[in-house]
Amino acid sequence: MSSSPAPTPVAAQGSRLAFLVVGLCWLAVLFDGLDMFIYGSVLPHLLATGTFGLTPDQAGDLGSYATFGMLVGALAAGTVADRIGRKKLMVACVTVFSLASGLCAIADGVAVFGLGRTLAGVGLGGLLPTAISMVSDYAPRGRGAIVIGLLMTAHHAGGILSAYVAKWLIDPVGWRAAFWVCVLPLLFAPVLAKLLPESLSFLLAKGRTDEARALAARYDVELPAARTGKPGAADRWTNLLTLFRGGEWIQTLLYWLASFGGLLLVYGVATWLPTLMRAEGYELGSALSFVVVFNLGGIVGMLVAGRAADRFGAPRISAVWFALTAAGVFLLSVHMPMTVTMIVVFLTGVFLNSAQTMIYATVSIRSTAAHRATAVGWTSGMGRFGAVFGPWLGGQLLAADRGDWGFTAFALAGVSSMVFIGIASLRTPRSAGRDSEPQELVTAH
Repeated sequence: MSSSPAPTPVAAQGSRLAFLVVGLCWLAVLFDGLDMFIYGSVLPHLLATGTFGLTPDQAGDLGSYATFGMLVGALAAGTVADRIGRKKLMVACVTVFSLASGLCAIADGVAVFGLGRTLAGVGLGGLLPTAISMVSDYAPRGRGAIVIGLLMTAHHAGGILSAYVAKWLIDPVGWRAAFWVCVLPLLFAPVLAKLLPESLSFLLAKGRTDEARALAARYDVELPAARTGKPGAADRWTNLLTLFRGGEWIQTLLYWLASFGGLLLVYGVATWLPTLMRAEGYELGSALSFVVVFNLGGIVGMLVAGRAADRFGAPRISAVWFALTAAGVFLLSVHMPMTVTMIVVFLTGVFLNSAQTMIYATVSIRSTAAHRATAVGWTSGMGRFGAVFGPWLGGQLLAADRGDWGFTAFALAGVSSMVFIGIASLRTPRSAGRDSEPQELVTAH
């Protein structure tokens, strides 16, 4: 007499389905990272061959176009997601930056190429915060922070992939082939549309409670708390003004300045690392290898920074991390033996990328529950202006034939962020300690 197979436990089934959601978001962020870093990976070739008659200052402008687009995309993401849903927004973002890469691949001049990078930035900027929201909704119980940290490793994995794409394709095929590779995620968009469920938070916000409960039960995840009301513009401005009342304005400005310097450093180095390493005398292949090692460090840094912050405190770790980043970036201006240089690049990647994350964690921990989203959002938003300025600054230095000052300028940005976050950590904001609500890992560029 045969017996039927035992049914799969609901929890195990839910874990597998939740893994699918996290896996799809991880792939989307991988493509995001590939598209973000590909410009920096092909830039040395574009400058060396005089493509489009490109000059270093124009190259810096082009790098800033993408980060400006990211600023627009990130600011618009929340509003658009509230209207059409996070799933549809993710599909739209992947579609936009994939098609925009195709525009770069067929560009016949700087203007069209710049338009492509700007549009790509809009898609890139909207995808990451939306993906973080999605995995937060569907992460296994008690694993939200770990899963978000894992998701962020995809961005750096995309940076590694961009270096290999450039190394494998530029010499035999040409730089346009690298951007055609960045069009391939367009094939992933229908997969995302078919397999990814809608965000539970969005369903609850739209009053689709039964649908949200059914999904939560199927995925064996906790249902997010329903929002009692959507804050209006007046509420949002009131929350912002609260950050400047009394002595809080000093703390707020310190966070904003630290974030500005941090993202200037992150995107300045991401854009110019291969080019500056070539200026230091390294071959193109070696310069692109530094991109791989740098992003490997970023992956390690994302995995260890949270643990270090839990033990020693996010403000202290952020300040120390920026100091170590500044030292590492400055050392890159010195021509050292290859092995030593690789070690310095790896450690710089470890500290640089997670130092900025610790600013967001500091703001989150030191804010009240009522004003936390506003405080973190505006700190990130002000930092985005540094992300626009960093690539432009590198181009201006190279155009003035002061490329040897590039790493020094970025190191000074790290020192400034260390000082600002260090002073902020010594101050005791009035909001500190008002609530004991558990903190989430806040990780976004």
